Amino acid sequence: MGFVALTKPRIIELLLITTVPVMFLAAQGVPDLTLVLATCFGGYLSAGGANALNMYIDRDIDALMDRTSQRPLVTGLISPREGLVFGLSLAVVSTLWFGLTVNWLSAWLALGALLFYVVVYTMILKRRTSQNIVWGGIAGCMPVLIGWSAVTNSVSWAAVVLFLVIFFWTPPHYWPLSMKVKEDYARVGVPMLPVVASNKVVARQIVLYSWVMVAVSLLLTPMGYTGWFYTTVALAAGGWWLWEAHALQNRAKAGVTGGKLKEMRLFHWSITYVSLLFVAVAVDPFLR
Repeated sequence: MGFVALTKPRIIELLLITTVPVMFLAAQGVPDLTLVLATCFGGYLSAGGANALNMYIDRDIDALMDRTSQRPLVTGLISPREGLVFGLSLAVVSTLWFGLTVNWLSAWLALGALLFYVVVYTMILKRRTSQNIVWGGIAGCMPVLIGWSAVTNSVSWAAVVLFLVIFFWTPPHYWPLSMKVKEDYARVGVPMLPVVASNKVVARQIVLYSWVMVAVSLLLTPMGYTGWFYTTVALAAGGWWLWEAHALQNRAKAGVTGGKLKEMRLFHWSITYVSLLFVAVAVDPFLR
């Protein structure tokens, strides 16, 4: 179970939620189910390798943070050497798996996502800048491109739009959690935005990114990729998101702190939002 924990299965679930629906949109119907399974398996291996390498690099600060103190490399359940070998092995195997069972474009995109997460985010950005999650989040956008390329062996504007939705979704998804556990990040010197800025500043940034995210999500229909069903879901879910984002901003402006800030309401809704939006992406082709 220790090696499974290294892959961060709960995070990978969210990545697959954005991968599979895009395959339905790319196929304009039901894609080949064998291809879907191959893509999901390769995606799990690739993301799992990235997460394992992330834990290997961050094991020093993970030991000092309450949220991460029970990770396998911290407790000693798995040795650092084992974690490193495991992560590197998954990186190699996942790339070969994608290349041999899906296509090589998907393989290179998956490898690029892994390297971006491990090198650019974990090794370069995370401990140096409060914009770490903004640019580091690019790695989490890649499953959208991988899902599209798995079906078409190409990348289209629809995939780019959905890539941008996840790009603008990631900061307002993660910053509320960072607000909740900012003492953890402050203790280890990781400059997450809530550590170096006031709640009012963070909430204002959350609202800004949220508006851009919702606007971008609505581009698919005028571009001809989706119809009324997706648009309805995007408007309804996006409207509720903006309501919650502005409510958080109002509480922050009022100087509310602690549990009354209710920052986790937006964090939990953000997961529901992206799930609803991408289910709509998958269903829409059948209703047009």
